[in-house]
Amino acid sequence: MKTIKSKEMDMLNGGLVGKLILFSLPLAFSSILQQLFNSADVAVVGRFAGDNALAAVGSCVALVGIFVNLIVGLAVGPNAVLANLIGQKQRDKINDMVHTILTFGTILGLGLMILGFASARIILELSGTPSGVLAEALLYIRIYFLSIPFMTVYNFGAAILRSFGDTRRPMFYLIISGIVNVILNLILVICFHLGVAGVAISTVISNVISAVMVMVYLYRRDDEFAFRFNRMKIVRPYLRKILQIGIPSGIQGTIFSISNVFIQSGINSFGKFAIAGSSLALNFEYFTYDIANAFAQATVTFTSQNYGAGNIKRCKKVFWLNMLFGIVFTEILAVIFIVWSDFFVGIYTKSTAVAAYALIRMYHVCSLEGLTTTYEVESAALRGMGKSVEPAIFTILGTVVFRLIWLGTVFRLRSTFDWLLNVYAASWIFTGCALFIVYVRHMKKVEGRQKSAL
Repeated sequence: MKTIKSKEMDMLNGGLVGKLILFSLPLAFSSILQQLFNSADVAVVGRFAGDNALAAVGSCVALVGIFVNLIVGLAVGPNAVLANLIGQKQRDKINDMVHTILTFGTILGLGLMILGFASARIILELSGTPSGVLAEALLYIRIYFLSIPFMTVYNFGAAILRSFGDTRRPMFYLIISGIVNVILNLILVICFHLGVAGVAISTVISNVISAVMVMVYLYRRDDEFAFRFNRMKIVRPYLRKILQIGIPSGIQGTIFSISNVFIQSGINSFGKFAIAGSSLALNFEYFTYDIANAFAQATVTFTSQNYGAGNIKRCKKVFWLNMLFGIVFTEILAVIFIVWSDFFVGIYTKSTAVAAYALIRMYHVCSLEGLTTTYEVESAALRGMGKSVEPAIFTILGTVVFRLIWLGTVFRLRSTFDWLLNVYAASWIFTGCALFIVYVRHMKKVEGRQKSAL
């Protein structure tokens, strides 16, 4: 078998602007493609399977988000730990770390799949899913959960690639699997009339394809990043390092999604058109957020390597550049969606009632998505320096506690769809300000220790 070894991006030397953009934009595009899996589901069922099917898929968005955000959050650990080893030039530890990551990822994916099957009905009922769409929602989500092990393996494998600067290869894998997903959606829903089951099956197959491609690439390598099945094992000290960063990040993402379940309960109270319209508009928020998150991922990776190398000044430059790029690029896409909102909404639905709710959400949430860059980049910078608990705590306070208080006070006083949605921007501002204070205080301590050492 032909073996391969790719060139690593030098994150420790030279200019940062071009490297950050070269790292982040393919990653953003990859995340957008991954979101297209679910977005394609929404578009196809909305146009070809009716409002009930659209509401059924929409009812699962928050539940899907819990599992996806947990997986993505946990994948921050492998990325940060491997990047730190590269920065410290401890390359002899990389191969055991790679096998620990992928072995743990496989076990985790299977466990989450089982947990998903067991909890699906309970969570959907607690979130107030209307009885008229509950059966279809359960059918969709139970098939969808079959993709969780493959989604986990892909994200952990992609985290390995990101640690040495390769974000383009995962993007190509997702282009292929995304195209397959859309084609299968159309065939299974339009030709075979499988409705929500058809789009769920398409998503499963797409995730299998992306996972297989990233594993084949790692298997074909001939260096310290090479994967071999007979070397699969868990080295406990390495797993501990991964989990020290990954668990707080994963919990943060999960609880963030749980807060959205409570908001979804409020949305459900406005009826099936609001549910369908909200789930439709949420796709555009995911697309814009993916850009902010990509620059946050760049912050984790570049900060981890430079922090490992002891270059604190470069860590600060990474922080400010990614903050700027994240806000600007995210808002550019948000403005595009808002200016041509009627066109974009029309892609997903022909219902004027559903479109009306979708447009309200786009104006109140998607238009301000750039604000998410603040707390994402701040959290990422702290995690890159090994501080993962504090970002999790303050993000939970800002996105869960703050939102629950809003639902119990502001929304209760002004029970309109508009004021329910305003909770997002308010919580982003609160969380961003709180985490900025944490970041500044931590950097002063780091710089103080560095001066003392000199």
